[in-house]
Amino acid sequence: MPFTPLQLSLPIILASFLAHGTESAPSRDASVTSSASMPSQTPKNNDTARATASNDPRVLFAQGQAALQRGDLHEAELDFRAVIAADPRAGSAYANLGVIAMRRKEWDHALTLLQKASALQPKMSGIRLNIGLVQFRRADYAAAIAPLSTVLRDQPDSRQARYLLGLCQVFTEHYVDAVATLEPLWSQQSSDVMYLYTLDIAAQNSGHHELDEKALAQMIQIGSTTAEYHLILAKAYLNREETEKAIAELDLAAAANPRVPFLHFNLALAYVRAGNDTRAEFEFLQDLAIEPDLPDNYEQLGLIYLRTQRDADAEKSFHDALRLDPKRSSAFIGLTRLYLRQQKYPQAIAAADSVLKLVPDSQSAHFMRGQALIHLGRREEGRKELTASQKILDSALNKDRARLGDDRIPNPELTHQPE
Repeated sequence: MPFTPLQLSLPIILASFLAHGTESAPSRDASVTSSASMPSQTPKNNDTARATASNDPRVLFAQGQAALQRGDLHEAELDFRAVIAADPRAGSAYANLGVIAMRRKEWDHALTLLQKASALQPKMSGIRLNIGLVQFRRADYAAAIAPLSTVLRDQPDSRQARYLLGLCQVFTEHYVDAVATLEPLWSQQSSDVMYLYTLDIAAQNSGHHELDEKALAQMIQIGSTTAEYHLILAKAYLNREETEKAIAELDLAAAANPRVPFLHFNLALAYVRAGNDTRAEFEFLQDLAIEPDLPDNYEQLGLIYLRTQRDADAEKSFHDALRLDPKRSSAFIGLTRLYLRQQKYPQAIAAADSVLKLVPDSQSAHFMRGQALIHLGRREEGRKELTASQKILDSALNKDRARLGDDRIPNPELTHQPE
């Protein structure tokens, strides 16, 4: 029998949509419209437009919306802040400041602004949708469920809210809820192999056998010639450590669509498994050309450079990963290993401390911190760290080891945002 995605040991969801913020209108009961794109910030236009700006909040708001639509985030922010200065209860201005923060990928700041906007305008579902998007982007899937559920309650036909909510329910293993959320999208999404695969995971894990078979049959019927389908099979083979088969499926995916998201990332992982670091580096760089903001690429490059003793490149790559994801403990682990090897013991301790702030029970961080302390002559402190490391190892409580030490395939597709 041909190998199918159902034989995966861990579900891997490839969500290929992009998230966009929504822009609210100036009146408190105005509708919320979704942005069609996420334009990049353009240079400030010498304040020419602002020189003739009115002090009327409505004029300022309209001016800010126009700036936001053309991608001038600086001008838009100045206008919306001017609206708030004139009317501190202007929830729509806070909402669009939240959109600006989202476009800058300042997720914590965006959440603060959007929560303020929602408190001022609780009936505006678009604001709550953006809160859900931000929580999704912050990988707090459980926190995203409540606001997205309220959006779906108010707007049952919102495909965006329904699909995003279904993903969050799958990520948090609420499979029965995920089936109830995702199944109504069948008429719209049943030609999308990614939707079918997500639904299939939810159905399989919740005991909905008929829906499981239906989703699988549909996926095979429509997906056999798509890049996404071959990518799914390749992920399955990677998790089964059947590297040659994975590479063959990824080559088929590349023939169908060489720019499908995460294709080159997974091909690079396959070549890492095959021991071909040169080809793996090339594929990670190829993926960066498609997904320039994916920290996993930089981290994996850092690991290659660490293995091949290209220390300067390794350090830069780990820092690039942390620039995009400051809470990426695994990148700090890489830096700790690098500094320890270079005998830069104070830097190694600082990097290990960063790991332990994020993952207090990291066996690797305690162990390497202990080694660095002993090399600095701080033997008693070092022995305490080594003892802590051994206790964590012996008691099997090491979350960091479970995530980083067993050579599992990372799955950045899980957090690729739906629109």
